[in-house]
Amino acid sequence: MAKKKFKGKYRIESHRLKGWDYSSEGLYYITIVTQHRECNLGRIENKQMILSDFGKIVNDEWYKSFEIRDELFLDEYVIMPNHIHAIIELKKMGADGGADGGADGGADGRRGERPFASTSRNTPHIPHRLPQSISSFIAGFKSAVNSKIDDYIDEHHLDIPKYNRNNHFFQPNYHDHIIRDQRSHYNIKNYIRKNPDNWKGDRFNF
Repeated sequence: MAKKKFKGKYRIESHRLKGWDYSSEGLYYITIVTQHRECNLGRIENKQMILSDFGKIVNDEWYKSFEIRDELFLDEYVIMPNHIHAIIELKKMGADGGADGGADGGADGRRGERPFASTSRNTPHIPHRLPQSISSFIAGFKSAVNSKIDDYIDEHHLDIPKYNRNNHFFQPNYHDHIIRDQRSHYNIKNYIRKNPDNWKGDRFNF
């Protein structure tokens, strides 16, 4: 990843798309990787993911993150030994508690058509983390994982470093791709579902 200097110090370039408002409705393909790509979330056996104790904590916190956020819906998801792939739908809620345009929605409050992103929705770059955005969701999830795993380390008297702002369980950044059409959505969804089958050739497996 490219590094540039800011005030005389190197900083890692963000993966975020410049000019995109990450609180905009749409479908986002997200990849979150463990620090140093350590395979501490579990292992693949017979093309099936077997979660470790840390992996179970991460899985629980992942689902809890959606339970407490009305604007987010989980479309597809897989935990791998050292990373997570997911398609997340961001849909803002209306004042009546339903999704905007809820007259067209189903039982879960979603509209019948996917809110595929368009480049016309680009906005000037906003440097701070917006509420009800993908970035705020990821930050909250990572923080919860750090806390829960630290509790596990204490409870089981494990002789390993605890996780905090200076020692992250996941890499500080994350990868995202804004899904713009049905074909892309189908291909990415299929890739996620087949990820355990293809672990031997996975780019994160080295």
